[in-house]
Amino acid sequence: MKKTLVVIAYMMAAMIILIIPYSCKHEHEKVPCAPGSVKLTLIKSDAHLNQSDASITASTTASGSFTYSLNGGSFQTSGNFTKLVAGQYTVVMKNEYGCSDTAKIGIGTIDPCLGKAITISVTKTDATLTQSNGSVTAVASGGTNFTYSIDNANFQASGTFSNLKAGNYTITAKSAEGCVGTVQVAIGSIDPCAGVTITVTTTKVDPATGQSNGSITATATGGTGFTYSLNNGAFQTSGTFSNLATGNYTITAKNSNGCTGVTQVSLGATNPCAGVTIGVTLTKVDPSLNQSNGSITATATGGTGFTYSLNNGVFQASGAFNNLAAGTYTVTAKSSAGCIGSKQITLTGANPCSSVNITISSSVVSLLPCSTPANNGSITVTASGSSGYMYSLNNGAYQSSNIFNNLSAASYSIGVKDANGCTQTGTAVVGTQAAGPLFANVKTLIMSRCAGSGCHTNGGNSAGYNFDNECNIITYWSQIYDATVTYKLKQMPLGTLFNATEKQTITDWINAGHVYNK
Repeated sequence: MKKTLVVIAYMMAAMIILIIPYSCKHEHEKVPCAPGSVKLTLIKSDAHLNQSDASITASTTASGSFTYSLNGGSFQTSGNFTKLVAGQYTVVMKNEYGCSDTAKIGIGTIDPCLGKAITISVTKTDATLTQSNGSVTAVASGGTNFTYSIDNANFQASGTFSNLKAGNYTITAKSAEGCVGTVQVAIGSIDPCAGVTITVTTTKVDPATGQSNGSITATATGGTGFTYSLNNGAFQTSGTFSNLATGNYTITAKNSNGCTGVTQVSLGATNPCAGVTIGVTLTKVDPSLNQSNGSITATATGGTGFTYSLNNGVFQASGAFNNLAAGTYTVTAKSSAGCIGSKQITLTGANPCSSVNITISSSVVSLLPCSTPANNGSITVTASGSSGYMYSLNNGAYQSSNIFNNLSAASYSIGVKDANGCTQTGTAVVGTQAAGPLFANVKTLIMSRCAGSGCHTNGGNSAGYNFDNECNIITYWSQIYDATVTYKLKQMPLGTLFNATEKQTITDWINAGHVYNK
């Protein structure tokens, strides 16, 4: 870089300006980009056929820091370029001053398989007729680390290909270098049943007339691993076919190689009940009159596995029939072979009460006047002679309790019914309890001493009540006590009319609870 030095001098009042060029570099420094100052050297490795494994290494003997670009790409500090395919490449190198050099180089192709021959030997197993059980095993030589393909697309480490059907196949072997070889293989078809005869033998059990309880059992020879089919149905491992009706059947046996043999079987009808007599024995319990509590129990002989029907109803395992009313019934027994026998029986309605004598008694609590509730009488009924009693009052609904409460004074009809419906009736009277002596004495005193004007007797209604009604004496016992014993009611100085004995009579009744029956 150059600068200009300006010197200003004054000479004889005249100005003289001098411009002197110079360089700021030291004399020993050279121009950075002098021709030939940087020189690019390239070294390459060629690519293998159809691969990206070539490389270019760029370097220089010049000093300084350099960056490199391949085919106009971004500059990088390293001069190594890898994973390149065959082709022409241009490398540019430059330093920090911008000094650069350019070189071109061509990458060639290396064919690793040139002059190499891949040889494949195969062994095969032909397929069974109509099956895919053939196989090919390939072994390649002429390289290393072979992989194998049967479709030239999907390669595998093993040279064995299984589950092949009859046909032509191309086996390809590829070495680690990508060298390939092929071989044609024809999988043939083997008929495993050629010369094989499958023989089927059967035993049978004919069905009973009108039933599907026949069976066929088949066995086969001429192979192994047999399965069996009935009338071209699905094959099964067992040779036994059950629940068959009368008719003609085709049994097919097939061995593990698919070879088959066929036989025809005809099932006829048999009558398992010919000469068989089913005996039926019945026991009964007659029902009560107008009830359905009778029963029949049946037992049968002449066979096994019996079921029972009542009046042609559904058959059941038990021979017991319950909840029956009076009437005539037919019981049918059927054995496991379908043989039947039947017998009739008549159930007669019996009166369960003909020999029952129910006795009843009652315990009465009479009505207590002037108490709450007003209807406080009760009847307790006791019965004997039977069991399971229910109780009724005045022909009302029967109840399990034998106690009837909240009764007024009256005559009542009581009824008892046992578990069989047998009944008995009686009468109970709820009376009225008599007045107690203490209350009677108080009432007599009041009625005799309080008969004057302004009292509460003889129709008088002073203060809203009178003592002609006995319940008022009980209700207003406190007023009576105050007026006769303590003299608290000054407006009614009746206390002066009662002597000490009479006052004590009133006091004794009040102390006893001032109720009607004291």
